[in-house]
Amino acid sequence: MRSIAVPRMRYQRPLAQIAVADCTVIIPTYNEADNIVQLIPQVLAHPRCRVLVVDDGSPDGTGALVERIAREEPRVGLLSRPGKLGLGTAYIDGFRRALAEDAQLIIEMDADFSHDPGYLPALIDAASTQYDLVLGSRYVRGGGTTDWGLSRKLISRGGNLYAGIILGLPVADATGGYRCYRRGLLEAINLDAVRSNGYAFQIEMVYRARAAGARIGEVPIIFPDRRVGKSKMSRRIVLEALINVWRLRFGLI
Repeated sequence: MRSIAVPRMRYQRPLAQIAVADCTVIIPTYNEADNIVQLIPQVLAHPRCRVLVVDDGSPDGTGALVERIAREEPRVGLLSRPGKLGLGTAYIDGFRRALAEDAQLIIEMDADFSHDPGYLPALIDAASTQYDLVLGSRYVRGGGTTDWGLSRKLISRGGNLYAGIILGLPVADATGGYRCYRRGLLEAINLDAVRSNGYAFQIEMVYRARAAGARIGEVPIIFPDRRVGKSKMSRRIVLEALINVWRLRFGLI
């Protein structure tokens, strides 16, 4: 395991300010040590936010780093899992923990800086004032991607078009993983029934949110490629998304 310096996390905020931290930002990790120690302070710069890292036994020591940070910063939590159990189950476990800790808003966020913490206020404001589910969208006016090759653009655009047509989703970006849920919506969704575990999880959650009568909105984000490490996208994940869209359509999951 490499040794990585952990920034000092001495956030001397008044207790009253800490008390309004009613938004839990869930960050699933696997080998994200280089990113997580930089990302956490940027999330905590937003007073309403807490951080919950769901780590799948990262060999690079990501979990140990977060545990050290959490000893000094009460707004950081760690949920350790024994190995790679999948993105979907990481979020489901994170949702349950956040709800048990009385979070009013729950945000999904990647650890690789493709999700800019600077967009957190826009997501939080839209969820606080208008919507039950707010999607950080690459495909509405003002949104976009950078550093992507043609094949990745085609897969992403095509996947959203495919899911939107088959499932009748009234959104431009159902596959993105930067989003904010109101507590009441997650309580209304049967989390035990969610079956997708890769990026199809994002599509399934939008579908189930709509079925629950949620008000769904989108705010524009710019989505760059990850700074450090390798993408976790694979053929298996793409295939799961292609199949599960039809399984959702016919009520098989």
